[in-house]
Amino acid sequence: MTVSWPPYKANPLGIATLSLGNWREHRLEPRLKAAAESGYQWIDLFDECWAAYLEEHGLPGDQPWEPTSENLQIAQKLARLVKSLGMRIACTQPLRKIEGIKDPTERQATFDLVAKRFPFMRAFDTDLVFMCANIRADKGVTSDLKTVARDLAELGDMAAAYAKADGGRMLKIGYEGLSWATRNTWSASWEVVQFANRPNVGLIVDAFNILAVEFADPYNVAGHGRIYPTLEESLEVLTGSLASLVSTVPGDRIFFFQCGDAELMNPTTFLPPTDPDTPALLPWSRSHRLYPMEQSRGAYMPVELVAAAVLGTGYRGPISLEVFNASLNQPGQMIPEEHASRGINALRLLCETTKSIPAFWQSRGERKSAIAQVIRRLEPHEHKYKL
Repeated sequence: MTVSWPPYKANPLGIATLSLGNWREHRLEPRLKAAAESGYQWIDLFDECWAAYLEEHGLPGDQPWEPTSENLQIAQKLARLVKSLGMRIACTQPLRKIEGIKDPTERQATFDLVAKRFPFMRAFDTDLVFMCANIRADKGVTSDLKTVARDLAELGDMAAAYAKADGGRMLKIGYEGLSWATRNTWSASWEVVQFANRPNVGLIVDAFNILAVEFADPYNVAGHGRIYPTLEESLEVLTGSLASLVSTVPGDRIFFFQCGDAELMNPTTFLPPTDPDTPALLPWSRSHRLYPMEQSRGAYMPVELVAAAVLGTGYRGPISLEVFNASLNQPGQMIPEEHASRGINALRLLCETTKSIPAFWQSRGERKSAIAQVIRRLEPHEHKYKL
C-alpha cells in the first residue's frame, strides 16, 4: 500500500479515562465533561473507572463484568452520557494475564472472563477490547509463539461468534506489548497477531511502551543510552525499528494508537526498585509519564517519530493519550480540567510536529534528516542532571 506523506487526513483525538484523573479522587462524569469541553472525540475506558462508576450507582464494583441486567443498564447509561457529550467510547481495557496459561482449567476460566465483556461492549457501543501482553513469569505460563498465537486466535473466534450470534458489528481483540512483559516490543506483539491470523485480532501500538524499550533508560543520566551512549545513536536504533514497523504492519491491522511521553529523571534520587517482583520500569511508568512533548515539565522522548511511523502505515484511527502521573492522583475539581487541557494541547502539538518529520523509512537521507530534526528539539534538554 502506498501512503502519501504527510498523511492527508487528520486523525481523531482521544484520551484514557485514567489520564483525566484518578478514579479514587475524581468521579467519572466530571472527567468526561472536561474531556468534551477540551475537544476530545474518543474515550478509552479503563476497568477501574468503570468499576467506580458502578459503585457510584450503588452497585458492587468488585465484579464489573458480570452481565447482570443492572450492570448492563448502567453501561448503557454511561454510553448515552458519553454520546450526549459528543464523544464515543473507543474501547475498554485492560485484559491482563490472559494468554499462555498452561493449565487447561485455568485457561478456560480466564477465557470465560473475557467472554463476559462482550455484552458490555455492545452496551458501551464499542467494538474493541485491549489485551496486554502477559507479565507473569511463573512456570504456569509460557511465551511460546505457537501457544500465544493459538490463544489469540481462539479469543478472536469467540468474539466473532458472539458478533455472528447477535448480528452486531464485529468485536475485536487488540494485543499490546508492555515494556516490562516478556513480549515487550511492537515486533514481538505483531508476530503473535500475524500468527493468530484472525481479521478481528490486531495490534495496539503504545508510544510510551515502544520508547521505554527501544530508546529510553530512566536510570541513565541522559534518559536514553540503553544500547549506545549518544542521542544520535539511540535515534538510529529507534528509527531502524520504526522503519520496519512501517514496512511490515498495514495500517488497518493497527487497531489503536496510544501516546505518552515521560519525565527525564534525576538518577541520584530516582533509583531502581529494590523489590525483585517490581519491574524496573514500573515506577517510572506509573508516576512519571507526561503528555507528548511537554518539555517544560521534563518530557524528553521522541514521540513524534513513533507517531510519524504509525501514520506512515496508513493508520487512520484515533491518536489517544495514555498517561499515568502522580499529579492525576491529587484531589480537587480542577484536576480533570487542567489535565484535559494540557493533554489536548500536547496532542495538537504532536500532530503538528509529526507533519514536519521526514518520511525516514523511505531513504537513508530522509532518516538522517528526521534524526537531525529530533536532535535539534531534544539536545538542549539532554544531560539536565549531568553528574
